[in-house]
Amino acid sequence: MFPKFEPLNMVFTPYLFFTGKGGVGKTSTASALAIHLADKGKKVLIVSTDPASNLQDVFEVELSNEIKPIPQVNGLYACNINPEEAARKYRERVVGPYKGKLPESVITSMEEQLSGACTVEIAAFDEFTNLLANPSIKKEYDHVLFDTAPTGHTLRLLQLPSAWTEFLNESTHGASCLGPLAGLEGKKELYANTVDSLSAPDETTLFLVARPDESSLKEASRASEELSSVGIINQCLLINGVLRTHIQGDTVSEAFWEKQHKALSRIPKGLKNRSIFETQLVPYSLTGIQSLRAFFSAEETKGIAFSNEIKSIELPQFNKVINDLEARKIKVIFTMGKGGVGKTTIASAIAVGLAERGHRVHLTTTDPAAHITNVLGKETVENLTLSRIDPKVEVEAYREEVISKVSNELDENAIAYIKEDLESPCTEEIAIFRAFAEVVSRAKEEIVVIDTAPTGHTLLLLDATNTYHKELERSTGEIPESVKELLPRLRNPQETEVVIVTLPEATPVFEAKRLQEDLIRAEINPNWWVINQSFFATETTDPVLRGRALSETSWIDMVGANLAKHFAVIPWTKDDIIGQKQLKEMVQTKG
Repeated sequence: MFPKFEPLNMVFTPYLFFTGKGGVGKTSTASALAIHLADKGKKVLIVSTDPASNLQDVFEVELSNEIKPIPQVNGLYACNINPEEAARKYRERVVGPYKGKLPESVITSMEEQLSGACTVEIAAFDEFTNLLANPSIKKEYDHVLFDTAPTGHTLRLLQLPSAWTEFLNESTHGASCLGPLAGLEGKKELYANTVDSLSAPDETTLFLVARPDESSLKEASRASEELSSVGIINQCLLINGVLRTHIQGDTVSEAFWEKQHKALSRIPKGLKNRSIFETQLVPYSLTGIQSLRAFFSAEETKGIAFSNEIKSIELPQFNKVINDLEARKIKVIFTMGKGGVGKTTIASAIAVGLAERGHRVHLTTTDPAAHITNVLGKETVENLTLSRIDPKVEVEAYREEVISKVSNELDENAIAYIKEDLESPCTEEIAIFRAFAEVVSRAKEEIVVIDTAPTGHTLLLLDATNTYHKELERSTGEIPESVKELLPRLRNPQETEVVIVTLPEATPVFEAKRLQEDLIRAEINPNWWVINQSFFATETTDPVLRGRALSETSWIDMVGANLAKHFAVIPWTKDDIIGQKQLKEMVQTKG
């Protein structure tokens, strides 16, 4: 549908950034392009700042933050900045001077302020700024590729004037991600120069990487708009993993092809004025130099060794999840995972399964793109009631509340900081969490199933803020009673279960692993993982999809052996919202 991405016919800027949702293929496309450029005689550096990066797995070589050559590819060098380690050092730099001088609870609050995704991203930005601003790097390499670009939110924060005051350090306006900016003193000019470099079309190209599905393309459109707002306008859309042919008579192959082409025909308007290219879906794992060299050329795949012989693995059925939740008499059930993994469908299936067994169930969601009424269909389900929390309404109410409490005490610069801070993902989580708290109170009378749970960081942030208020003998009015009551409830394994939802692929599994670690840090221990949309669990004969199925086995093994206490696997289906009939079939399967 769109031109094939053919690097041989393209001219590239010195800096190339790859951004997109987890699992869209940023690392593999960036790595394949890096090899191509090096093979053409360029000296190339590829840098990853993605906490879920598998860059060293792709190149099959150990990497660190030290630049090192890649064997078998003359002229190619790589480093893997560990953003978690960068964030740890960042936290220590900010909090360290106060240890032993402030109460331990205050230190805990400060550390949790600096434990969110925003801090990780800003710390990573701090690391790769050193590469962008280093004149010797620019002189030595023809191209520098970055696996993962900063978001528009982070760049806007860095562009704002310095306004970190004593008031903000002791602010009680609510849980916030503003804390990361505490470590930026003295670097404003450096960051400004970096942002200018990112905005220069002759220096930087941004590749928006997406899968050919509606959710991924919508996320790419949002990122495009957000980054354009800070002046990064030299953007290309790279649609990764397009199935170019399909097998007639293979229902999975036909449905997969049809679903992709339907999504591509509905590309958001904001992306249509970008240069758009596509890459093929390949039947082999994109690890190792040989497979990466072949990635951009279908003709070269003949030499790639892959097998479509599917080995035997026991796949626990989804019904086992329902059986366990019922047996343990769990009253509050969250589904949790990154966008696009199918949380709404899984939450709906759990709710239908329990309602079908005679339990009174209330199902609620915050996903604006996955209305529960569409998931369940028009027919009502006995014993099941529905509601939807509108994220826009909740976030706007939270923002207004925060701004109103500080507007008379801060100058314009400080208010600008807070307003931008309130654009962060954590703000949405906290605002929605407060709304969830009211819904969960229904668990006294019925089972409550909630699509999308707060992260462990959000829970600890709210908890730390509450402790901080107690320590300073300040009012805790900013945290509603329902929220304070909910924290202990979520930590009670006899009452609450978090079901982690993932896909059988590298990045979604690694991201789900981090989510679980985050929850465990907050004293919440998930029992169940659900691996959704598995080709391995289908009977497709399509050679490309069978190759994909084989590549899933290592991730299914990892989840079952190392990450989950219990897990279930759901086969790939054509529709993200599979309807009430299919939901009932899912939960009625004997397990």
